[in-house]
Amino acid sequence: MTPNEFENLKKFLKDRSGLVLSNDKQYLVESRLLPIARTAGMDNLSALVQGLQKPGNRQLQEDVVEAMTTNESFFFRDKTPFDHFKEIMMPHVLEARSSTRSVKIWCAAASTGQEPYSLSICLKEMGPKMAGWRTRIVGTDLSTEVLEKAKAGIYSQFEVQRGLPIQLLLKYFEQKGDMWQIDAGIRAMVELRKLNLLESFSHLGEFDIIFCRNVLIYFDQPTKSEILGRLAKAMPVDGFLVLGAAETVVGLTDAFKPVPGKRGLFQRKEAFAASTTGSAKTAAAGGSATTPARPLAAGLGTRA
Repeated sequence: MTPNEFENLKKFLKDRSGLVLSNDKQYLVESRLLPIARTAGMDNLSALVQGLQKPGNRQLQEDVVEAMTTNESFFFRDKTPFDHFKEIMMPHVLEARSSTRSVKIWCAAASTGQEPYSLSICLKEMGPKMAGWRTRIVGTDLSTEVLEKAKAGIYSQFEVQRGLPIQLLLKYFEQKGDMWQIDAGIRAMVELRKLNLLESFSHLGEFDIIFCRNVLIYFDQPTKSEILGRLAKAMPVDGFLVLGAAETVVGLTDAFKPVPGKRGLFQRKEAFAASTTGSAKTAAAGGSATTPARPLAAGLGTRA
C-alpha cells in the first residue's frame, strides 16, 4: 500500500466512522484488513483501497469499517461509572421523575452488549424501588456484527469472568455448554440498534442518562465538539453524561460541566446555573434549597 493509498484509506475511515488514524498505525491496518482483502478475493491492500472507491461496494466498505473499529467491552467495565449509576444517577432520577415514573438510558457504543446489560442488571437489583417504573435502555453501535452478538446475549467463560461478580453470573445467566447466555428478561430490557454517531440521532428521542464511554478518544477535536453538542440536546437539563476515564469535555464544549468529585460524570451547564439561581432565591426567602426535581448540581455545589 502506497503512502497515497494509506491517505485515501484514512480519509475513508474518518468520513465513514470518525476514526482518526495516525501515520504510525499502518501495521494495525495491515493486520486487520488483510483478512478482509483475502476474503474479498483481493491479493493485497492496494486492491482493497481501490475497491473501496468503486460504487456498489457497500458490503466491503462496511466490513472495513467494522474491522477497524475497536469493540473492546466487558461487564461492569471500570466499576466507577456503575457505582455512580447506582449511587448518584438513579437516586436522582427516582426523585426527579417520580411523577412520570419513567427512565430512559442510552448506551452510545453498546459493542457486544456488556454495558447495556450491566445497566439492566443494576436496575433489576434495585428491586422494589423500580416497581411501576417504565424503563427504556437503548444500545447503539456502528457494527452490525457486534450488535448481532449482543442480541444473542451469549458469552464465553472468559467474557463473563471479566468484571461480572459470580453471584450475578449465577443469578442472571444460564450455562450452555462452554458458553453462558444472559437471562431473556434482561435482554428484553435492551433495545439494540445500528447507529453512526456522525449522523443525526435526534430520532432516538431524549434520554435521562447517556453512556458514551471510550468513543470520543478516536475522533478529532471538531468531531468531538460537534457530537458533544448534539448529546446535550438529547437530554433534559438535569440529565447525565458518562464518558470514559480518559475522556473530558474541557476545551471541547461549554454545553457540559463535570459533576464535582465524580470522575467521568457530567451534566449540562444549565443544571449548574439552575442550582445556583434556585439556591439564591430560596436563601433570600429563608427556606431550603431542596426541591423534588432539582438538578444534581444543586446538591453538590458548583465548584470546578
